[in-house]
Order: sequence, then C-alpha cells, then structure tokens
Amino acid sequence: MTGRSAASKTTSKTKRGRKAAPKRPAIDAERHRESYRQMLRIRVFEEHANELYLTAKMPGLTHMYAGEEAVAVGVCDALRRDDFITSTHRGHGHCIAKGAQLDLMFAELLGKAAGYNRGKGGSMHIADQENGNLGANAIVGGSAGIATGAALSARMRGTDQVVACFFGEGALGQGLLYEVMNMAQLWKLPVIYVCENNLYCEYTHFEETTAGAILDRPHAFGIHAVEVDGQDYQAVRSVADELVARARRGDGPSFLLANTYRYFGHHVGDIQRDYYRSKDEESHWKSERDPITLYGAWLQEHDAASVDELAAIETEVRDEAQRAADFGLEAPYPDESEVTLHVFA
Repeated sequence: MTGRSAASKTTSKTKRGRKAAPKRPAIDAERHRESYRQMLRIRVFEEHANELYLTAKMPGLTHMYAGEEAVAVGVCDALRRDDFITSTHRGHGHCIAKGAQLDLMFAELLGKAAGYNRGKGGSMHIADQENGNLGANAIVGGSAGIATGAALSARMRGTDQVVACFFGEGALGQGLLYEVMNMAQLWKLPVIYVCENNLYCEYTHFEETTAGAILDRPHAFGIHAVEVDGQDYQAVRSVADELVARARRGDGPSFLLANTYRYFGHHVGDIQRDYYRSKDEESHWKSERDPITLYGAWLQEHDAASVDELAAIETEVRDEAQRAADFGLEAPYPDESEVTLHVFA
C-alpha cells in the first residue's frame, strides 16, 4: 500500500496547525477611486466658488459644502440615476454627487444662460432633473415636502424609485418636516430623510437650538433611524445601501443622522468665526477628520490607489474645475427678452 507523499503530509499538518491569515475581501478599486474623485470635485468646486465671490465675480451669496463631501457622495452612490434627491441652500455637493456637470453649475452661479436654470436660479436653486436632482431650496427644510411628494409619486406610479431628502439640523425646527415624516410613515413611502448635522445653525451651536435627542424625532413616528460618522465615506455608503434597499422593498421611510462639519462659514461672507466657534475646533476637524484625507488613506491601505494615483486624480479634477470656471465666466448672460420667460400669470 502506497503511503502519502511528504508534501501531502506537510500540507495536512499545516491545515491542522496554524490557521492561514484571513484574506482581505476583494474591493472594486475603480468604483472607490471614482467616489474619491467625486468628493474631490465637490471640494475643488467650492474652492473656486469661494474665490469667485471674494473677487466680486459672482453675484449674491453662496453656502459652501466643503467638509461634508462623504455624506453627499456616500448617499448618492447608493442611488440610481432615476432615483431622486432634494437639496438645501448648502446644495452644491448634493448636485455634483448626483451627476451634475461643473461647467453648467458655474454658469448657473454666475447668472449665465448656459446654467442649469438659464442663470435665473443661482446657487440656492440649482436643479438637474435629468440626474434626478429636483432642486436646491433656500427655505430651511423647504424641500421635505417636495421629497415626500416625489416618494408618493413613485408609489402611485408603481416604480421602485427612492428619494433622498437632504437637510441640515436647523430644519429640525421646521414643522413641515414632522408633517411629512408622519405621512411618509403612515403610507410607507420610499424616502430617506438625511439630516446633515454640521453642528451649527448659522452661528449657533445646534445644542442651543435643538431640544432633546435628534433621533428621538423619527423614533416618535416609528421611523427606522440610523446615526453615522459623516466623515467616513465607507460608513455612510454602507448605511445608505441598507436604507435604499429597504425603501425599494417597500419597507417605508428611514432617517439618517450624519454627523459632519462645514469648513467655511455659514455663507461665503462669514469669514471671522471666532465669536461662535474656535480656530482649534476648525483645525481639529480639518487635520484629523477630513473625509477626503481619511478616504484616501483607506484607498492606500486597501491597495485601491497609490499616492501617485491619488495625486493624478487631484490634478485632473483641478484642471476640470478650472476649465469649468472659465466656461462660466466666459458664457453669455441671458437675453433681456427672457425676463418674462417661465413667468406665468
């Protein structure tokens, strides 16, 4: 009788002895690099928008989204193109994350005819319906009714579309939000209420304006609610995938509390912020909790991108943003005959 080979015995011994190190699950490196690119596109777009305002090239005010990129991209990456979002006065990030073009966004901010709303909406009213963005909204919490109505429409049309409703923690003081959350839960509508808590309602810490615990609000309606680190793209995306799948199954609305931070002031004119938040606090969030830096480190750790590849992505994004800003600056204004276009009596 022939015995087992020495190699076979060695293999068996190894299997019975120490365990092999667990293999790291394979990841879609290309998908992750694209998500990183989207976050950078938001950051660089906002840098240009801020510069346009400071150099008096952009009319009106705008509200910067820098620092909160992981929330918009993490949620919108979980959506399909035919899904919907509604946005806020701090809405550039949501618009870009849902697929908007930077050149048409700059044109809109600059009041040019090539903009998404023919230059008539400006920063706080950009809509991109081809990509499912039903619009930003200058009224705090104002888009909650639109989002819930869109979810009702999806239900009545028999589609499996999902709606993500973005709002800041300041909207927790608006009655409309509670009216529509009540309705959404009663009718099991496919809407995700995404509360971006960046700690400050304009110039006041949210703990001075918001009584009780934030998640007690959705819990009061029996709405499924989750809290997540809004600076961690992976955490946001994982929860968003779960909530989107839940909505598509017909399990009703959910509430996502994403804890995050805005790097700029309430708006571009809010430059001196020492009287309501410290420079040390800002420095901590920028140096220790930056969502792009954290995601870049994760990509390197998981061999999804090298330092050189991340640098190349940033160079490409900065070139794209510069071309887009130049497009907006050089584009023509709407003809004066359009002053009454889309105005109805």
